[in-house]
Amino acid sequence: MYCMNACNLPYSDVNKIDQGPRTKSCGWTGECRGEGWISKTDRCSRPGVESLLRTLPWRHALVQRPPETSVYSGMSKEYCLYDSGYAGDGCPTEPLKFPNLVTGFNVNAAHASRTALYTRYSPSDWQANNAMLYNGTDCTRNTAELVRAEALRLVRETDDKSSRGQMDSGKKLGERLTDINYWKQEIMKELDLKVHESHKLLETRQTLERMIKELDGPLHIAQENLYSRESRQGVDLVHDAAEQALLCEIETIRNWQKKLCQQLDGINTHLAQGRASRHELERDLQRKEQAYQIDTGAAQLNNNSKDIAFHSGIEKVDPTVSIPETWSGFTEALLKRSKLERATAQKVHAAIDNLLVQAANECWSAWNNSNNALTLRVAELLDAKNKITCHLSKVQQELYDMEKHMEIIRKSIEDKAPSLKVAQTRLERRTHRPDIELCRDEAQFRLVSEIQDINETLEQLQRKLVEVEAAHQQLLKTKACLEHDLKIKANSLFIDREKCLGLRKSFPISSFVTQRQTC
Repeated sequence: MYCMNACNLPYSDVNKIDQGPRTKSCGWTGECRGEGWISKTDRCSRPGVESLLRTLPWRHALVQRPPETSVYSGMSKEYCLYDSGYAGDGCPTEPLKFPNLVTGFNVNAAHASRTALYTRYSPSDWQANNAMLYNGTDCTRNTAELVRAEALRLVRETDDKSSRGQMDSGKKLGERLTDINYWKQEIMKELDLKVHESHKLLETRQTLERMIKELDGPLHIAQENLYSRESRQGVDLVHDAAEQALLCEIETIRNWQKKLCQQLDGINTHLAQGRASRHELERDLQRKEQAYQIDTGAAQLNNNSKDIAFHSGIEKVDPTVSIPETWSGFTEALLKRSKLERATAQKVHAAIDNLLVQAANECWSAWNNSNNALTLRVAELLDAKNKITCHLSKVQQELYDMEKHMEIIRKSIEDKAPSLKVAQTRLERRTHRPDIELCRDEAQFRLVSEIQDINETLEQLQRKLVEVEAAHQQLLKTKACLEHDLKIKANSLFIDREKCLGLRKSFPISSFVTQRQTC
C-alpha cells in the first residue's frame, strides 16, 4: 500500500522514516497535510532519506533512474498537500520536498512515462526473459537425455562385464577343483600303502621287544624317579647329583638296549618318521578336502543364491600363502618323502644280538650310584630344612617386636590430635574478635607456630609409621618366603626319600644279579 498524496512510499518503508505515533490513516484520495503517515516531526529534513529511497527493494536495477524529487516550478501552491516551507520545531535543516505525482505536473505522455511505477519491465525485457527460459529448458532437457543414454550404455556394459567375469571365475574354480581332486586321490593311495607298511614294522618291533623285556624294569623305575622329581617346586627344582645319576642310569640302560637291538631302534625311528609323514599326509588331505568343499560351494553360487552378501574391501585383502607351483610342489614333496621312507623300512630286517651278560655289570653299577646320590641329597635337604626353621623363628620374633613399635607410633599420633584441636580451636575463635582487636600479636604467631609444629610432628610420625609398616611388610614377605621354602623343602624331602628311594629298595630284575655273579 502506498501513500499517493505525500511520499509515494510503501507503508513499511514509511515506518523506517517515521517511528513516531500516527493519529490518522492516510486515504487513497484524501489529503495528507502532515496528519497522515508523515508526522509533524518528520517534515524536517533528515540526512540519508534520499539514499534510503534509492536503495529500497522495489527499485529494480533494469528501470531507468527517475529524476530527483523536488518541488515542480510550475506547480501552484494549491496543489501542494502540505506547507513546503514548514519546518518542525528543533529541525536544523530545510524540510524535504515531495511533489504531487498526480496533479503536480501537466498531464501528457512525457510526464506519464516519467511518473510510471519503477517496478515495471519493458516488453523486450519480458521477451528476452522468456527466450532465456525456453533456451535454458531445452539445454537442460538435452543434457538430461544425454545423461540417460550414457547411463543406459554404462548399465549394459557393466552387466555384460559382470556376466563374463562370473563365467570366467566359475571356469577357473572348476579347473581348481579338478587339480584338488587329483592330488586327493594320490594322497589317499599313498596313505593306504603307508598304513600297510606300518603294520609290518609294528609286528617286527613286538618280536624284538620280547627280547629286551627284562631291561624295561630298571628303566621304568629310573624314569619314574625323574618324573617324581619334576614335582619339586621353586629353587629345589635343581639339576643336582641325584638327577645326573638317574640320567646316567637311564642312558646306560638305553645304550645297552641299542646294542642289544639296534634294529629295534631303527624300526622305532622308522615308525616315528612314518607317523610324522602320515600325519602330514592326513593333514594335507584334510586341508584339500576342506578346500574342495569351499571351492565347490563357491562354484555353485550365482546371483540368485540366498547366502551371498556384501564383503566390502575383501578384494584388497590377500590372505594367500602360496602360488600354484608351490602348492603342488608341497604335496609332491610329502609324497616323495613318504615313498622314500617306505623303501627304507622294507630294508630294515636283520638279526638281533644277545648282550645281556655284559649289560648286567653296568646296569647294576648305575643302580647303586643313583641310590647313593639320592641318599646324600636327602641329608642335604634335612639340614636345609632345620636352618630354615631356625631363621623362621627369628623372623617371627622380629615381627612381634615390630608390631609393638607400630602400636606405639599410632598411639603417639592419636595423642597429638587433642593438642592440634586445641590450637586450631583457639586460632579459630580469635578470628571472631571485633574490628581493631583482630591484631596479629604474639599469641597469634605462637598459635600458628604451634599448629605448624604439630603438623610437622604428625608428618614425621606418619613417615616413620610408613617406614615401620614397610619394614613390617618386608618381614611378612620374608616370613612367607621362609614358610614357602620350608614347604618346598618338605615336598622335596618327601619325593626323594619316600617316592624315589622307596622304589629302589630292591633291584627289580633278579636275572641280572645271577648273570653278574656268574661273570
